[in-house]
Amino acid sequence: MKDVLTYDTTLRDGCQAEDISFTLEDKLRIVEKLEELGVDYIEGGFPGSNPRDADFFKRVKKLRLKGAKIASFGTTRKPSAKPGQDLSLKMLLEADTPVVTLVGKTWDLHVKDDLRISQKANLEMIADSIAYMKERVSEVVFDAEHFFDGFRSNPDFALECLKAAQEGGADWIVLCDTNGGCLPGRIREAIARVKELVRAPLGIHCHNDGELAVANTLAAVEMGVTQVQGTINGFGERCGNLNLCSVIPDLQLKMGKRCLEPEQLKKLREVSHFFYELVNMIPNKHQPYVGDSAFAHKGGMHVSGILKNRLTYEHVDPELVGNHQRVLVSDLAGRSNIVYKAKEYGIELENNDPAVQKVLKRIKELESQGYEFEAAEASFELLIQEALGKKRKNFHLIGFRVIDEKRNEQEPPISEATVMVKVDGVAEHAAAMGNGPVNALDQALRKALAKFYPSVQEIELLDYKVRVLSSGEGTAAPVRVLIESGDKKDRWGTVGVSHNVIDASWQAVVDSIDYKLYKDSKNK
Repeated sequence: MKDVLTYDTTLRDGCQAEDISFTLEDKLRIVEKLEELGVDYIEGGFPGSNPRDADFFKRVKKLRLKGAKIASFGTTRKPSAKPGQDLSLKMLLEADTPVVTLVGKTWDLHVKDDLRISQKANLEMIADSIAYMKERVSEVVFDAEHFFDGFRSNPDFALECLKAAQEGGADWIVLCDTNGGCLPGRIREAIARVKELVRAPLGIHCHNDGELAVANTLAAVEMGVTQVQGTINGFGERCGNLNLCSVIPDLQLKMGKRCLEPEQLKKLREVSHFFYELVNMIPNKHQPYVGDSAFAHKGGMHVSGILKNRLTYEHVDPELVGNHQRVLVSDLAGRSNIVYKAKEYGIELENNDPAVQKVLKRIKELESQGYEFEAAEASFELLIQEALGKKRKNFHLIGFRVIDEKRNEQEPPISEATVMVKVDGVAEHAAAMGNGPVNALDQALRKALAKFYPSVQEIELLDYKVRVLSSGEGTAAPVRVLIESGDKKDRWGTVGVSHNVIDASWQAVVDSIDYKLYKDSKNK
């Protein structure tokens, strides 16, 4: 039994951050990653806000989720509409999720200046909106927007809003520090009053404008709150939301509050870096628990201490959160991560296995060139197979050519690729048109290989990202290409790095095909 339930809102609140955007395929892949981590609730977005979120709720039903519940998000009804006539509530029902989260006003300032209605009307909106949804959905969460500011301004009215939500039948009442400026003392004071009047289970939703989201959430849990809402890496509007990558280990390792299984907690760093890769951002190396520098040691006295006893300069065992100890200049760590990751793929290795050292050496070489494998799991697994001498050379490239042609200003460019490969001594040549040079190259390669490996026709190129690795070299800079591919059953990521974006793309495409064939051979 868990002591605290985690509610992830990266796909809704996190998407409101500057420079953050997820494709539909990204969002589905994120759901699967959060399910692996052991998150209890995954908020998918607002069904009525855009077509992508509407499509998401249709597609997510096809995923086989074992533990996480999908939540849709919306507002209480409009002042001018009854619940059964309100478009927002109608769209939430059409999303057909097991959980619906409704946000409502609890600060008299918003009721007066934003909604411009009476306090009584606001209480009615909260109560009847929740009651209407509760009759039709198994679980309803009420997010009490700006609750702590409202409690400071008019505590009686703010508490009446919570009582209205409770009377409506809310399964959870979540107290929100929406402006992110409260101090832990105010959080404790308000929750003490809430517990005198509210019987429903409580949650906490904190923004990080005062760098206090983690502290305020921990204070709330100390006061008996049992649901925490946040985002991976703290992505969110303005200064961000509660960072789940910080608060989960704080709760579990420092406060003894069970949130995840120990093996799930070990995935925390992997999940954090996976999200950074998907949004095409450089991971924050100084991020607590999951950053590259979180357990890195450079000062002579520090290094001397941790080599004798890691407790001298490490507040937790880094492996508990999937990280590892690093000694800068002479890096002594890494083998356990390879062994742990290999085990995920069903490959049993020992620390002293020569293949482990071979993989570790190869990864260091590649990472020095700009490769990253957090969101390129397929490329990483192929590296392990290569080190074990089990990676098959499915084909040999004789050559390829890509032509991009624009005939006049009004027409879009035309992309054509030709590829010549050799399979078991037999040469094959193919050409294809595509929506851009990479798509054309991908189509031509699979066309050339289809007669030898028919299953490559099942592969779809789902997503494509490019990151410039050195800003000082302009258009001559090396780039990293991350490709997401899929077939009827799975999705996987591969990576390539080169000064030439087509060459980097070719590497990622080849890994994608090699992984598909390797995966098929495992399933025979």
